[in-house]
Amino acid sequence: MITIKKISKFIKSLYNECKQRGFYYFFMIYFSNFFAILRGMFYRLLYLKNIKASVFFLGQRSRFDVFNKKSKIIINKFAFIRKNATIRLDFDCELIIGEKVFINDNCNINCVKKISIGNYTKIGQNVCIYDHDHNYKAIGTDRLIKGEVVIGENVWIGSNVVILRNTKIGDNAVIAAGSIVKGDVPENSVFFNKRNNEILQF
Repeated sequence: MITIKKISKFIKSLYNECKQRGFYYFFMIYFSNFFAILRGMFYRLLYLKNIKASVFFLGQRSRFDVFNKKSKIIINKFAFIRKNATIRLDFDCELIIGEKVFINDNCNINCVKKISIGNYTKIGQNVCIYDHDHNYKAIGTDRLIKGEVVIGENVWIGSNVVILRNTKIGDNAVIAAGSIVKGDVPENSVFFNKRNNEILQF
């Protein structure tokens, strides 16, 4: 239930933010966010049978591509998807995006079985998440090897990370920028791929 105290607190926080940023920048941010909400509503209407969502934000040139009537998307409140993100779903898959999840620019999520992203998780730019591989040895049309991706709550995923099928990332984990992740990542841990820098003289 919304009380006068909550409304007063909300107005005060908006005033403080406006004072800190300056009116012009404050206005531009919320003007942009307003249209991001409208874009989210548009895709909810476009895929009415597929998307179950609360209020969420969808940035410019970001899109959902749903290719099957059985595909399901659940988006919890105040999830924020920035610019140029592509989210593709096919087959009888399920994609769950938790509350206040942040997905940065140019991210790519491909779901054919199940991907879940926990509450308050932050995903950096250019991150790719796949719950399947292509079986190049197979003959025929169905050449997908399907799995699942489970990302816990309050996870931090750096820029340019690739997350592959059958990956489980525990709560509060940090995935270093540029990592390729497959398998289990324990909670409260930092995951990174070791790299050796070499300089060849010529």
